[in-house]
Amino acid sequence: MSTIGLVVFDLAGTTVKDDGQIGICFQDAMAAAGYVLATDDIYPLMGYKKPEAIRMMIEAVSGQPADPAQVAAIHDSFESRMVQHYQQHAVLEVLPNVERVFIALKKQGIRVGLNTGFSRVIADAIVHRLGWLYHGLADYLVASDEVPAGRPHPFMIQRMMEAAGITDAKQVVKVGDTEVDVHEGINAGCLYSIAVTTGAFSREALLPHGPSHIIDDMAELLSILAILPE
Repeated sequence: MSTIGLVVFDLAGTTVKDDGQIGICFQDAMAAAGYVLATDDIYPLMGYKKPEAIRMMIEAVSGQPADPAQVAAIHDSFESRMVQHYQQHAVLEVLPNVERVFIALKKQGIRVGLNTGFSRVIADAIVHRLGWLYHGLADYLVASDEVPAGRPHPFMIQRMMEAAGITDAKQVVKVGDTEVDVHEGINAGCLYSIAVTTGAFSREALLPHGPSHIIDDMAELLSILAILPE
């Protein structure tokens, strides 16, 4: 019998609405360094650790290995733009039923984790404003710059498992809106790696990556967990 002890959620596109500003900040930061990118070039890389996404973009455009110093400078510019957006934007919209699901999980004794391809400073700007850690709706937050490598590697999930005292990945569920979220959950050995269609990718785009489930509304997660084998 597997008893769920932890559900790990992505941030932008999964629990918090992506209003397109991530792509705009990427475009602006890259353009300032001389790289002009279309939105369609950016969104396939949204779930990755952001310096890695920047490196991949530079190399795709230039055909040359990226200079680590330039990658770092572009990431600093992107990070500054994103923090300003999340701190100052008039509305930071939580996606439908997300907080209701958090509360329902917590009532069942299931811990709620948050992870992201953002750096910790951006993640803090989002989560502190929403108050999820302060008010106890979430238990853990791990950002991609706090582990050896970001998605699709399993390190962020493993960090939260360690904090929760969970040794069996089959007691963990991952939920995210990108292909690398799905592969992160699979690589961690999670019981389920669930994709949501509220962010960067459609159902058709997510299906080839092998999610255990694809959902259109976070409320569907409760139905999935309610039918776990006894």
